Amino acid sequence: MDVSRRLLLPLAAGACAVALVAGCTSGAAGRVERSTQAAAPLAANELQDDYQAVIRDVLPSVVQIEAGESLGSGVVYDDRGHVVTNAHVVGRQETFRVTTATGQQALAAKLVAAYPEQDLAVIRLDSPPEGLKPARFGDSAKVDMGQIVLAMGSPLGLSGSVTQGIVSATGRTVSEPRTGGGTGATIGNMVQTSAPINPGNSGGALVNLDSEVIGIPTLAATNPELGGGSAPGIGFAIPASMVRTVADQIIRHGRVTDSGRAALDIVGRTVLDDDYEPAGVAVVEAQADGAAARAGLRAGDVLTRLADTPITTITSLAEALASRKPGDKVTVVYERGGREARADVTLGEM
Repeated sequence: MDVSRRLLLPLAAGACAVALVAGCTSGAAGRVERSTQAAAPLAANELQDDYQAVIRDVLPSVVQIEAGESLGSGVVYDDRGHVVTNAHVVGRQETFRVTTATGQQALAAKLVAAYPEQDLAVIRLDSPPEGLKPARFGDSAKVDMGQIVLAMGSPLGLSGSVTQGIVSATGRTVSEPRTGGGTGATIGNMVQTSAPINPGNSGGALVNLDSEVIGIPTLAATNPELGGGSAPGIGFAIPASMVRTVADQIIRHGRVTDSGRAALDIVGRTVLDDDYEPAGVAVVEAQADGAAARAGLRAGDVLTRLADTPITTITSLAEALASRKPGDKVTVVYERGGREARADVTLGEM
């Protein structure tokens, strides 16, 4: 009896221990689950509060712009009535009607200057209202993947609209179409976002949770399989650093005097191979004393590579240059008289 009891006691103790551990685990799990369930709404409420605080802070700085029969968005840049937007929003117009998020009556504005090469423009209100609130622009170097962002603007004419997403990527180089009002610009270092960007959002604000504008929403990717419709969750914004660079020069000088964009200083055209496929960029004209001419390139040469990037079209050349800076030294591969050659080029400025 004693032996069997000794044999059973450890087993019973073990069984009891297992039961107790299981019971404790079950109870703890219940408490953790209830705690998690309680914490989830709290965290959601805190995030909601953050969203609403950012919207209250920034939305008064986002305006709707009427340019003829077109609608777009803009961001108040300073208290003197300057508003930054996309060049494709202003188009060929020179006068505009601007509606602030807090105002009901449209305000008159005039074009200061547009810079289609970067798809940016600045307009100025004729009579800035009292209490006009400039937006605060963030540091592009601190923008990183995964950061929560809000897109503010007037999609489809619905002024004061806000959507949310994240920064999907940085450093994207994107070429705009020349159709549909696009400038055909190739823009480097763009911020890719999952926040929905629709027609009318252009020129508005992409904002972080510190109430800083980190970019100007400009275009959305299109999907050929959807008949050229927008690809959901893939939009692009011009980074705040470039917005400030261009806007400051336009306000100070009435034009961009230092683009910071690299150039070969050529006029070129896309050439096709025997299969009618794009095969390079032919130099139509090399600007006298320009970057290409100084390196020995001349009319008739066909460019096929810039550094490690194959060049097949004018667009691919523009995209390769968009990631470079004036003064960079690159090797250009080209064909002349059926023979391949190389030239070391010090890039100029657009």
